[in-house]
Order: sequence, then C-alpha cells, then structure tokens
Amino acid sequence: MMFAINRPRLDAIALIMLVALPFTGVLTMGEALAGFGDSNIVLIAALFVLGEGLVRTGVAQRMGDWLIARAGRSELRLMVLLMVVVAALGATMSSTAVTAIFIPVALRISQSTGIGPGRLMMPLSVAALISGMMTLVATAPNLIVNGELERNGLEGFGFFGFTPFGAPVLLLGVAYMSIARRWLPDAATPGSSSSRSSLSAWIDEYSLADREHRLRVAAQSPLAGGTLEAFDLSGWPGANVVAVERGRRRAREVMQPSARMRLQAGDVMLMDYAGANSDIRSICERFGLEAAPLRGIDFADRSQEIGLAEVIVAASSDLAGHTIAGEEFTARFNLTAIGLRRGVVAYGREFLHEPLAVGDTLLLIGPWRELDKLRSDGSPLVILSMAVERAEELPRPEKAVHALACLALVVGLMVSGLIPNVQAALIGCLLMGALRCIDFRGAYRAIDWKTIVLIVGMLPFSIALERTGGVELAASGLRALTVGAGPHVVLGTLFAITALLGMFISNTATAVLMAPVALATAREMGASPYPFAMIVALAASTAFMTPVSSPVNTLVVAPGHYTFGDFVRIGVPFSLIVLIVSVLLVPWLLPL
Repeated sequence: MMFAINRPRLDAIALIMLVALPFTGVLTMGEALAGFGDSNIVLIAALFVLGEGLVRTGVAQRMGDWLIARAGRSELRLMVLLMVVVAALGATMSSTAVTAIFIPVALRISQSTGIGPGRLMMPLSVAALISGMMTLVATAPNLIVNGELERNGLEGFGFFGFTPFGAPVLLLGVAYMSIARRWLPDAATPGSSSSRSSLSAWIDEYSLADREHRLRVAAQSPLAGGTLEAFDLSGWPGANVVAVERGRRRAREVMQPSARMRLQAGDVMLMDYAGANSDIRSICERFGLEAAPLRGIDFADRSQEIGLAEVIVAASSDLAGHTIAGEEFTARFNLTAIGLRRGVVAYGREFLHEPLAVGDTLLLIGPWRELDKLRSDGSPLVILSMAVERAEELPRPEKAVHALACLALVVGLMVSGLIPNVQAALIGCLLMGALRCIDFRGAYRAIDWKTIVLIVGMLPFSIALERTGGVELAASGLRALTVGAGPHVVLGTLFAITALLGMFISNTATAVLMAPVALATAREMGASPYPFAMIVALAASTAFMTPVSSPVNTLVVAPGHYTFGDFVRIGVPFSLIVLIVSVLLVPWLLPL
C-alpha cells in the first residue's frame, strides 16, 4: 500500500521494512542487514560508476553527435537510429541515465529539424526500457532475478542470456513506434522556461559574436615553440585569449591558456576582442598568425569545454574599488571577464578599466572546472547564473578511448565467466579510476543510493515471505487462478501480474517480490525455473503503460509534452505485444 501511494518515499519504505521485520521474530537483525553484503548490490553500485565513466569521458555524448550527423532530416531515420543507439548504450548502463543523456540530444534534433519533441521522446523512453532486456547487467531487476536463482542453488543467466529476447522486442519496438508515432503530439519545441540563460542568449546579450576571433599559429610564427607570455597584447586593450585549441577536429583538445603554455604550430587561439578588424590584421602581421574561419558561434560550439557564468561582486569582496585590468583578473581566477553590468547598464570594452562596485555583475568565460571553484566559501565572486550547457560539460573527454577499453574488458570478463560478475565490474571501476576517467568523488556521486537502499531493504522482506510460507501461498494462488491451464497461460499470467504491479511500484521492488513467486510456481509445476525467472525479468522492464511506471517515462513527460493518456494509448498495445512475444519465445528458447 505504501508503494502504491508513494508515501513515504520508496527508500524510506525499504528502511521501515528492514527495521520492522526483526520485531516479528521471523528474521534476526543480522539477517535483515545481510543485503548490504549481497554481491548483486555491489555489482549494481559498480555499474552506476561504469556508466558515469562513459558519461564523463563523452562516450555517450559522442554517440548522440554521431546520431545527429548520420540521421539527416528524415524523421523515421532519426527515430530508428535514436532507438537503436539508446538500446545499445542502455545495455551496459542505467536506462534512466541513458534517457537523461539523450533528452538534450533529442531536443537539439527537434530544434534543428523542426520535428516536434513529442515525436522523439516516447521512442527514446521505449528504447531505454527495452535496453533492460538486452543484457544481464542492463537493469537492476535482471540482477535481482539472477541473484534469486543463485540463492536457490541454481546457475544464473549468462551476460547475453537476455539478448535473444531483448533483440526481437527491440525490432518490434522500432517497427511499432514507426507506426504509432503518428499518434504522438507534434507540437513545436516551446521556448525554455529555465531560469538559467544559455550560451547563445548571453552571446546575443553581450554582443560576443562580433568579438570572437580564431587565430592560428603559422609554422613561421615567432610564437611557435615559445610561451603564450610572448603573445604581448598590451597594444590592443581588451584583447584576451580565452582558450587554445590543439589537434585535429575530431581529436581536438581545448586548453585553458596560461603564461607558461608553450604554443605549437597549428594551435588555434580563441580570442575575445571588440576592436576593429584592422586591429586583428595588425595582430596577425605582428605575430605571424592566420585568421581561422569561424564555424557558427564558436563560444557556443565549445559548450562542453568552455563555460559562461554571470557572477556578482560580493559585499566582502576585495575586488570592490579595483579594475579588472589592474587586478590581473585572468591570472588570479584562470577565467576571463568579457562583460560588465551595473544595474541595467552594460559597459562596452572600457569595462576593463572601470572600478568595480559591490553588486556589479560580471560575465566570465573559461573552463567549467574553474567556474565551479567560485562556489567555494569566501570567494569574492558569487555565481548568479550558469549557462544551461553546464550539463554538457565533459570533465575528461580525452579519456573516452580508455573508458571504452575498460568497458570492453568488463564485458569480456563477464561473458567469459572466468571471474564473478561483481569482481569484473569492480576491476573496471578501479581501472577507470587509475586511468582518470573518473575520480572517487564522481564515483560516489554516480551511485544511485536510493536504488541501493530500496533493494537492500526489500531483500529481507522476500526472505521473510519465503520463510513464513507467503511465497508458497502466492504461488498456490497463481496456480489456483490458472487451474487446468497449460504452462503458456501460467507464464502469461505471471507476466501480466508482474507488469501490472510495475504500474504502481518500482520495477526493482516488483522483481524482488515476484522472483521468489516465479521459482515457487515452477517447483509446484515440476517445471524448469529458468523460463519463469526470465518471464518476470522481461515483465519488470515492460513499463510502457503509464508515465509513473518507470523513472524513464517520467523524465520524458515534460520535454515531450505528454499526457497520461498518451502513455496509455501507445504503451498498453505494445505491452500486450511484448507479453505475447515473451510467452512464445521464452519456453521455446528456455524449455519447460
């Protein structure tokens, strides 16, 4: 009942069960806490970390960029590629995380093609849910069902044990959504209601588009091989180098400039300067530079590496009364001030020599990590607003290959069965840390502790049900409901009950409750436990019917402008299709 009304929150319910069960005398407190030592709990936590490594190194983002480049403007091709990419990535990381990653990707596609976001968001959520049927580690319910098999002394499923069922469902999902998308809302993307500004908005507001310049260091330039300190711009007040690009387009590295940085031939300096074009020509002639072409608005193009933030001069700031030029602002903060507002008045390039006052608003540009440092206590500047593109920052984009190698090693070890899955995942986490794809702070933040506590708290509940005969009672009730029916009807009923429960409670909690019932039903029928365990796992991922069936659905409601009825209209027929396919496939591939 608490799960159904969502009061209190799910992890709180799990903790209440964990504390209350020992009072019944059915479990000891040690048994109630045993879930914290369960290998599947550690495995789930490790998978969160591996998924975060893929996000932080830009692997997921690059897949989205590839999607945009390959799909063109065809709505059907966009939808198909989006679903395939999401399902493929979701097979190795949290479906909720994959959905969160691809929502901005889908919105960018919508904005650039004119396709309503409602036509893309539900295919995205459907593919993310189907990804849970692709591999053993794709979603927590799979691991819970697998753990229940092992707890009963049976061999668990292999890493790709779910793929023969998930792949056909994905193909059916793509075919179904290619038809059903015509019933989805096709409203144009509305203006953002976010309280934060975007890079593009600030570029227009501060007229930055007319101030950015890209200057390439030519082979004969006196700067080649020397330090950036030699690039003396004192004769051009207001000129600032805000970033240095190095490498080819696809392997580009964007670096924070410093006086001791040694420049190389071919480096491109991104410079902010509001002066005349003749001044830029003079700079190029003086230092042997070439004016590189701008590609759209370059500040915005680099939103994953370079950030913009509006900050206020704090009341206790030592900057009050001093000028930005006189304070050597860039050297102190590793950031460049490119705009100043006092009230509603925006200053031109003379702002560098304007004495700062408490309450002045500065627009700063620089690496996101340097902007984040302004959040520390005692900072003379207080962050007023960061650009919405902050979510697209890639802390370690140069480590993408390392992250993929770690993932490949983990998958290889899991498939080979040489070591336990949890050990393989922990090895992958440690390697990602050693290779600096992710740090410990990021790893701890990546773990969804709410999910961990939910599973840990519900595991002793299922043990108590089994010990007191509750599981056998539920299995007998299922058999009574299907008396005289064949195994296909029993599997279909088990699927339907699991899927319907998933409409009201977490699919993780559903798997914890239904996995023991499935195995008890198999014992009562004298059948193999594997098809019954598989049917529960597949049904737990069949959460297409309502916007609250899964966090994946909840995430796409607002950007897709969906109503409750949209999910019912699209999700219920597809859930019935998945039920029929599962009931036919499971006993065929896993004989009863």
